[in-house]
Amino acid sequence: MTTSPRRASRAGVALASTLLAASTLSGCGVFGSPDLVIYNAQHEQLLDELVPLFEEESGLDVELRNGKDLEMANQIVEEGKDSPADVFLTENSPAMSIVDNAGLFTELPESATATIPDEYVPSDRMWTGFLGRSTVAMYNTDSMTDADMPASILDFAKPEWKGRVAFSPTGADFQAIVSAVLALEGEQATADWLAGLKDNGVIVQNNLVVMQSVNSGEVDAGIAYSYYWYRDRAENGSDSDSSDLHFFGNQDPGAFLSISGAGILASSEHQDAAEEFVTWLTGTEAQQAMAESYALEYPLNPDASLNPEVKPFDELEPPTVDVSSLNGPQVTDLMTAAGLL
Repeated sequence: MTTSPRRASRAGVALASTLLAASTLSGCGVFGSPDLVIYNAQHEQLLDELVPLFEEESGLDVELRNGKDLEMANQIVEEGKDSPADVFLTENSPAMSIVDNAGLFTELPESATATIPDEYVPSDRMWTGFLGRSTVAMYNTDSMTDADMPASILDFAKPEWKGRVAFSPTGADFQAIVSAVLALEGEQATADWLAGLKDNGVIVQNNLVVMQSVNSGEVDAGIAYSYYWYRDRAENGSDSDSSDLHFFGNQDPGAFLSISGAGILASSEHQDAAEEFVTWLTGTEAQQAMAESYALEYPLNPDASLNPEVKPFDELEPPTVDVSSLNGPQVTDLMTAAGLL
C-alpha cells in the first residue's frame, strides 16, 4: 500500500508527489504503514464490522489479513520473528496453541483478560478467548424428535447411525470438536470414534451443507455449531425450517464450547496498539457489538448479552476443557489415520 514518489530531477516535483501520495492513502498509517496488522481467522464479515468501530474510537489504522485457523497459525510459525502480524485471531483455539507452543506470543496485559472468565484464558495469559461456539446436533423434525437423539455425541459412531448423520471433517470447526473428544476421552477412544464416524457417517463439504442435508431429510442428524442454525432462522429459515437443535449438555463432549482466541505476537513492533485492540475486543462495548452482530456466537464477557432467541449461555452445560491443551496437530494425525483427511 506504500506509494513512492517518482524520481525527478527537481526536488520540488519529488516532494509534491510524496505529499500527494500520503494524502490519498486510505486505511493506512503514515506513508502506507498501518498502525496494526491483524491476522484474522475469525469470520471476515464479523471483523469487517468490528474494526471500523475500533478505528473510529482509537484513531488507529488497522490492516486485516484474512485466512483459516490452522493455515494462518502455521504461517505465523513459519514467519517466526519476522512475521508482520501484531495480533492473531482465530475461530477455534487449537490454532492458538500452535502459535503459543512455538513461543511466539507475549503475555497479555491484565486489562485484556480482566473481563473474561478464567476458564477461557490459558494460565500463562499468552492469549485469551473472546467468543464461544456451542457444539450441537441438528435433527430433521419430520423424521426425529429430541427424544430420539443420542445421549452423547460419541453414540453417532454406532452402527445404528449408519448413513444417518452428516459431518464435515475438513473444517476447523469439526477438528476443534475432535480436539475436545481427545482431551476428554483420550487417544484410543477418539480413534475409535473417528473410525466409527468414517464407517457410518455421511461426509459433506461444510457445515452449511450439514444443515441443508438435515433440513432436506437426506440425513436424520448432523454435527455442527449452533450459530449456523440460528443465523439461518434469523434470515429466512430456508435451510432450517424442517430441523431443530439438540444440545447434549451434561458435560458431554458434544456440549463442547469452542473458543475463538486473540493473542499478541512477541515480535510485534506495535505492542501498545495491539494491547489496546485486544483490551477493546474483550471489553463490554466490543463484546456487545459482537452479540448484536450477524454472528450469533456467544460473547465471553458476562456483561454482554446475546439475542434472547439463542439458548442462554448458562444453560449449555459444556465439559470442562483446558483451552490451552487442545492439540491441533495430534487431531489431524488421528483424522488422517482414520481416513477423514
